[in-house]
Amino acid sequence: MRSLCLVCLLLAGLAFGQAAPPATPPAAAAKAEQTAPTAPEKAPEIKVGPDDTVITLKGFCADATQTGDACKTAITRAQFEKLAEALQPGMSPAVRRQLASAYTRMLRMSAVAEKRGLNKGPVFEEKMDFARMQILSQELSHALQEDSGKVTDGDIEDYYKKNEASYEQATMARIFVPRAKQIVPPVAKPKAGAAASAKTSAPEPPTEAQKKAAEEAMTKVAANLRARAATGEDPDKLQKEAYVAAGLSGTAPSTKMEKVRRNTLPANHQAVMDLKPGEVSEVISDTNSGSYIYKLVSKETLSLETVKPEIQKMISSQRYRDSMQGFQGNVDLNDAYFGPVKNPAMPPVPRGVRPPAPKGENDPD
Repeated sequence: MRSLCLVCLLLAGLAFGQAAPPATPPAAAAKAEQTAPTAPEKAPEIKVGPDDTVITLKGFCADATQTGDACKTAITRAQFEKLAEALQPGMSPAVRRQLASAYTRMLRMSAVAEKRGLNKGPVFEEKMDFARMQILSQELSHALQEDSGKVTDGDIEDYYKKNEASYEQATMARIFVPRAKQIVPPVAKPKAGAAASAKTSAPEPPTEAQKKAAEEAMTKVAANLRARAATGEDPDKLQKEAYVAAGLSGTAPSTKMEKVRRNTLPANHQAVMDLKPGEVSEVISDTNSGSYIYKLVSKETLSLETVKPEIQKMISSQRYRDSMQGFQGNVDLNDAYFGPVKNPAMPPVPRGVRPPAPKGENDPD
């Protein structure tokens, strides 16, 4: 949802300071007749029409000659909803109340600011120009999103046929073999002449040779477990042996994996989706964690109808990203002035600048 920082800039479409007495609410509906002695009375139903007042600002009016109770500003439901719908279609009642509070506060503040001449001068004009660009950018972003969302059934079917392998779903067993065996270093003996109170010293760290031997030991374990898995041994039993061999305490994890999709696996593991039921993968090594062995239990291709919403969303998102690509990059910034980029992937955003966001992303606050 869009932020309330834009509210003050969108209030111009509403009539400012209507000095009219608040409309009298319509009479409450008649109470329903009791059909039985124990039947509870219905609460009166109050309807708020488009021209009914929903906000009344007391002591605030456009006509300076009015004073006391006569000075008030009435805002109708139609006027308020015009603003709310412009900021966020379908705004919830809780957010509407927040918006109403912020709106009335800014009405009063902006009126005082104008009396002090704060709406004049180069600084104000510069901020207004920037705010205009920001709002226009957001509106274009929303328009491009709507255009991108116009995905036909033909588009979805074509994508499904070209990427059918992406919609295979499998049940697998995965055995994880830790990278290295746990090393329990011997406790170092105290040095000669050490104080009598220092009975022991801190354990010595493992040597490079010990680390290498620990890794090689588990590499052999992984190869052995893979061969046994290929002969049909229970993967959960083999998983427990892997943990014991690694010297790990605790319960070994379950090997069962359900509803596995190609895109849910790490890039270097995705080839296991090409296995046939009953087949076991080669040992897949990961230098950071250990080795993985997969056994494909079953596999199916999800139907077009099942994945249709997913494809529609994916095509829409990709089209939107492509449409936004032309507005990004292809800019040279003077590093002597701006300084070097510290993190090219995530450039800092200046205070007060909000990139165009999809509708419904930021609540007014």
